[in-house]
Amino acid sequence: MFVLDSHCDTPSQILRLRDVGIDNARGHVDFPKMRRGGVDGAFFALYTPASLAPEQATSKAFELLAGMYDALDANRDSAALALTSSQALENQEKGLLSVFLGLENGAPVQHSLSMLRQFYRAGVRYMTLVHSADNAICDSCASKEKTWHGLSPFGRQVIAEMNRLGMLIDVSHASDETFYDVISCSEVPVVATHSCCRALASHPRNMTDGMLRALASNGGVIQINFYPVFLDDGFAEVLRSSGIEEKGESVEKAFIEDPSDPQKRLAWYGIQDELMSLPRPSYRRIVDHIDHAVEVAGIDHVGIGSDFDGIEVTPDGLEDISMMPLVFDEMRARGYSEQDIAKVAGGNFLRVMDEVQAKAGSQSCLF
Repeated sequence: MFVLDSHCDTPSQILRLRDVGIDNARGHVDFPKMRRGGVDGAFFALYTPASLAPEQATSKAFELLAGMYDALDANRDSAALALTSSQALENQEKGLLSVFLGLENGAPVQHSLSMLRQFYRAGVRYMTLVHSADNAICDSCASKEKTWHGLSPFGRQVIAEMNRLGMLIDVSHASDETFYDVISCSEVPVVATHSCCRALASHPRNMTDGMLRALASNGGVIQINFYPVFLDDGFAEVLRSSGIEEKGESVEKAFIEDPSDPQKRLAWYGIQDELMSLPRPSYRRIVDHIDHAVEVAGIDHVGIGSDFDGIEVTPDGLEDISMMPLVFDEMRARGYSEQDIAKVAGGNFLRVMDEVQAKAGSQSCLF
């Protein structure tokens, strides 16, 4: 089977001086860890914070893109860019890991379909429409007062153009209203690259059963996120009560601004260690969410999107991507067939990618 993680925030870590070609003592993802974990490919997300102005977001996204291409150039014997599922399978046959590119937050496209096309030309094959605040495209699940109550007029143009290009539409981080607008507007399946089930954990980042059914009817797929807050309400309360996140904000900011400073790096490592010392839900909780999504949406509409390197704390027992086989072992223990495991491991997402790309150029959005 082809094992695909549909969302890792590793490009941000590369800018923080992560060498993905070596087995790092810290961090969730690098190429040696992917190999140990049997992960054949991953989408590396070019993440831009909602706090950035659109022009700053564009600059940051291209900086992340450049860093990712530099990493690929330095590791040509280990990994290669993949733009399609067939290229990924060819890489697998050659013994190479596949790096796919995603854009997390649509702010870098500003208000320009030409800019969207430029990111596509640069290799970006999905775009997460929004992050933690409303943007020119749509509303975020995190905003209290919604700007658009779904997609903006420009956002509808973006959906149509992504359909035409064959770029996957990612609804993770989108508001519920945005989600349903996208489902109505898109002529091809959409994806949630790193989300969980709201029936099991009430965070607004998670998807309701109604959303899961709509996603399945659309032909899309939900990729289960590994962040303990999205997995379990109990941990969310533990984290809130600890106060570690608030304490760590300034420490992390200082580290991001100067990752070469060893003291700032060690201070951030200390915060991470405190977070990891909290009582965390087991990696088996990931499979609880897989079980629920399969029950509601069907086995053909569920996958894995860890959010590694974008989360400060992981489930107990799944501290980095090298431990991915534990998820599949737990699925086997719960009675899943090897065929069904292969679908969740990556087959479902690659199927959607094939369908979206096959229909490119022939669709329009009249929403």
